[in-house]
Amino acid sequence: MTETLDAPTQVGASNADKGVARTGARRTSWTPAWVAYLQAAPIALVFLLFFILPLIATFVVSFWNYTEYSIEPAFALTNYQDVFYGCFSGSSGLCTTFATYLSTLKFVAIVWAMTLAIGFTIAYFLAFHIRTLPMQIALFMVCTIPFWTSNVIRMISWIPLLGRNGLVNEMLLATGLIDRPLEWLLYSDFAVSLALIHLYTLFMVVPIFNSMMRIDRSLIEAAYDAGASGWQTLTNVIIPLVKPGILIGSIFVVTIVTGDYLTIGIMGGQQIASVGKVIQTQINFLQFPIAAANAIVLLAVVLVTIWGMLRLVDIRKEL
Repeated sequence: MTETLDAPTQVGASNADKGVARTGARRTSWTPAWVAYLQAAPIALVFLLFFILPLIATFVVSFWNYTEYSIEPAFALTNYQDVFYGCFSGSSGLCTTFATYLSTLKFVAIVWAMTLAIGFTIAYFLAFHIRTLPMQIALFMVCTIPFWTSNVIRMISWIPLLGRNGLVNEMLLATGLIDRPLEWLLYSDFAVSLALIHLYTLFMVVPIFNSMMRIDRSLIEAAYDAGASGWQTLTNVIIPLVKPGILIGSIFVVTIVTGDYLTIGIMGGQQIASVGKVIQTQINFLQFPIAAANAIVLLAVVLVTIWGMLRLVDIRKEL
């Protein structure tokens, strides 16, 4: 008897659900197509004004002529020829441009490898060893504390530590491990790499941690139940699922370090060459056309690098 009474009720509810679905479908179909474009218009306008137009202006200026006293609109390839001057002459040794890019890519490789190792370790600890969400948030906030100050302050803070009379040298001298101060701690490749790692590790932690939090924990339990060791679970389950986060973090670190000139200038004592430093020097001397040409070449190198990384991982899974 109960089943007989419930049947009409279920049929009525089903019909009501179908009516709501049809109404929603009608409302969706009645929505004009231009509404979606209108919603995207503000961010598109910002993107156009502050990215596309400046990029087009930089590209146009890269073909202009310049002298010591003036800049003349033109369409000439002399600036790009000056950028690669001597690179294809067949002479022994690297040209200035290739040597500068090699120096820059050296720092990119070192910083990327170290930030990946440190960032992955921190993200793994937060995602799999900290069980409660409040504690994860608290420890994650601790990681962001250095970003409460400017990059310049964070860089300058290393000088009292690494200087000739700095805290590290004084401590080593006091313990008798060295008999004279270490000169390579500051204004060197080591100092530049250390400062860059300090500045940009968080850019690797955030996307990797986000990817790890999306991993279904039952997959890890299944791996352990199947007899996999911790290392096998890490390499065969966790790392493949975290590849999108690693890629996003790598894009952040590579693009920022490639164009960085402030950190290399301060921590390198204005003695270490980089592409960003070359562009900054040319701008200081008001050589805007050749600086624009260098910027376009640098942009092309960065885009090719990002394209190569995107070929390795489908980033749409993360988005």
